[in-house]
Amino acid sequence: MSDEEHHFESKADAGASKTYPQQAGTIRKNGYIVIKGRPCKVVEVSTSKTGKHGHAKCHFVGIDIFTGKKLEDILPSSHNCDVPHVNRTDYQLIDISEDGFVSLLTENGNTKDDLRLPTDDNLLTQIKDGFAEGKDLVVSVMSAMGEEQICGLKDIGPK
Repeated sequence: MSDEEHHFESKADAGASKTYPQQAGTIRKNGYIVIKGRPCKVVEVSTSKTGKHGHAKCHFVGIDIFTGKKLEDILPSSHNCDVPHVNRTDYQLIDISEDGFVSLLTENGNTKDDLRLPTDDNLLTQIKDGFAEGKDLVVSVMSAMGEEQICGLKDIGPK
C-alpha cells in the first residue's frame, strides 16, 4: 500500500461511553438506570402485562445518585435503555479550602482538587468536624456520566 505516515489529531477522550444499553426487563431493584438524562439507582420496578399484541411495560422508580431526586419512567420490557457506568473510588482527604473545594490524594500520589464538598448537610458536618479534629479521613467519590460527588466517609484513625 503506502509508505506514508498517518497522523491523527486527537480531539476527544478515548471514546468510552458514559452509558451502556441493557434490556429494560433485565434491570432489577438496586441496579442503575438513566432516567430523563440523569443516573439513578433503581428503588422500585414493576412489570405490567399488556393486551394481546402489546409489549409488557416496566415501570421504574429511581433516585438520582447525585441530587437525591425521585424520577420515574415507563419503558417496554423488550426495549433497551441506558445504564450508567458508576464507579466508586476512595481518596484520602488532604485539605479543605475556604471556597468549598477539597484536596484529595489519589492512589498514585497525585492530588485531585476539582471536587466540591458534598451538599448533604450530615456528611458535610462529619467531614468538616473530622478534619478540624485532625483525623485521617478517607472519602468515597461516586462518578457517573461525567459527574463526580463525595458520597461517603471513613475514619482511618488519628494522624
